[in-house]
Amino acid sequence: MRTPILAANWKMHKTIKEAVNFILSLKRELPQNHDRDVVICPPFPALSEVSKVLDGGIKLGAQNLHWEEKGAFTGEVSAEMLRDAGCQYVIIGHSERRKYFGESDEWVSKKVRAALNWGLRPILCVGETLEQRKAGQTREVVSRQVRAALEGLTPSQISQIVIAYEPVWAIGTGVTDTPSEANETCGMIRQMLEERAGYEGAQKVRIQYGGSVKPENIDGFMAQKEIDGALVGGASLDVAAFVRIVRFEALAGRK
Repeated sequence: MRTPILAANWKMHKTIKEAVNFILSLKRELPQNHDRDVVICPPFPALSEVSKVLDGGIKLGAQNLHWEEKGAFTGEVSAEMLRDAGCQYVIIGHSERRKYFGESDEWVSKKVRAALNWGLRPILCVGETLEQRKAGQTREVVSRQVRAALEGLTPSQISQIVIAYEPVWAIGTGVTDTPSEANETCGMIRQMLEERAGYEGAQKVRIQYGGSVKPENIDGFMAQKEIDGALVGGASLDVAAFVRIVRFEALAGRK
């Protein structure tokens, strides 16, 4: 069985002091987890200080990177810099990056390669807008995004990637996909992975659901066969809420 992965995307929230205090509180509430991975993705300024107070039970991730190793790219950070700050994961292709900062499928693909080259595990975000969903284009859009991001990668490289299916219309809106519908789309993604990595390779990839995940609905999502975790936004900013999400109660029923 794949190890579930619960990741917190703090977006542009929390100062360095607030981030460190959150981690200290989280560590008091969460014992060492051996059956699930927990990842915290703070803003860039907090990465190094958060890294100092983490332990093996909680992993550190970043929210973005640039595909070049160095150069005249004002405001950007490289994969090497993230590794140096203590990161093990990095979110790539989040819909807010695609929408507000013009990130294309080509850029996302370059970022995935850069992360893998420096030993970072990409959390690759894919998902359709409300208009695309209403037009029946979910499969088309998600397939395009996944295939573009994985172009040219080996099965071994693909197995290092976490894919986060986040329907854009559900992010921060309070509206979510139903667990069964989310599971269906995640299953479709796994089928696409078979084309690139074979059956065994596809079975190794963890697929998260994201989009208004909260304590009240996490158990339903985690009971689904194809959903291996969650990429959590707003609910991850509160210690009690995120602890409840990490402690989802559906693990025993998964197959």
